Amino acid sequence: MKKWLYSLVGILALAAMIVLAMPTILHKAGFHPDYNGPKVALPTKRALVITTSHNVLAAVGETEGPATGVVASELTHPYYVFVDGGMQVEVASIKGGKIPVAPDSLSRISATPETKRFLQDSIFQAKVDNSINIADIDFGEYDIIFLAGGWGAAYDLGYSPVLANKISSAYYAEKQPVIGGVCHGVLGLINAKDRDGSLLIAGRGMTGVTDKQIKELNIEITPQHPETELRKAGALFESQTAFRDMFATHVVVDEEKRFVTGQNQNSSTETAHTMMQLIADRGQQP
Repeated sequence: MKKWLYSLVGILALAAMIVLAMPTILHKAGFHPDYNGPKVALPTKRALVITTSHNVLAAVGETEGPATGVVASELTHPYYVFVDGGMQVEVASIKGGKIPVAPDSLSRISATPETKRFLQDSIFQAKVDNSINIADIDFGEYDIIFLAGGWGAAYDLGYSPVLANKISSAYYAEKQPVIGGVCHGVLGLINAKDRDGSLLIAGRGMTGVTDKQIKELNIEITPQHPETELRKAGALFESQTAFRDMFATHVVVDEEKRFVTGQNQNSSTETAHTMMQLIADRGQQP
């Protein structure tokens, strides 16, 4: 009896140690990697972070299912990169108002320093609770336009004519903003058009969540998949892979240096820094 009890206690202790170590294990495997690249300051510039307004993971038309929304790190990482770089940052969503944040992305296992910082940041929380409706914003006033992802984005970013038109206009704005995003956020680019009516991203190098990652996570119920839709729109899709793509990361800058896209949640920080670097490089040109 004592041996059985000791064995049970040992198993429970081992299980507890694994649970406690899981965030570190995932991080070491490539989940939310550290960023060690260059950093710049843009104290006179403005950034706009845009998210989904959709909050249910279900078949199209259904209203019941697991709660979803924007992945916390895909919102918090770029926001703090921009804020810490001195930029003025505003937060918007497809419908405005309270932004749904995927609950699992706030869990202890998924949480990052930026996510924890957000949970203590009343100013940022107020922006998320009272996001601006994209219809009420002039995208041309911003230097950077960042589209955050998450499963919710698969339901509204690619279907919003307002977003498509705003991206189209912003591309030709005087400020020539750097436009991009990560994960499912890139779906907000698929219907933007140039002045000739052609799809704006056709022929441009881009990335987003891979079809492989979606299959590995077994969440194919969403109506749009980034890799599939980017390819349909004529983008030159590229990505990195891993034993599971949720541990991969990749960032792509198009040849014109107007679009920066990241493969998934792991790419959020690098994508934001890269966008800022492109703006800084303009000021260094003769």
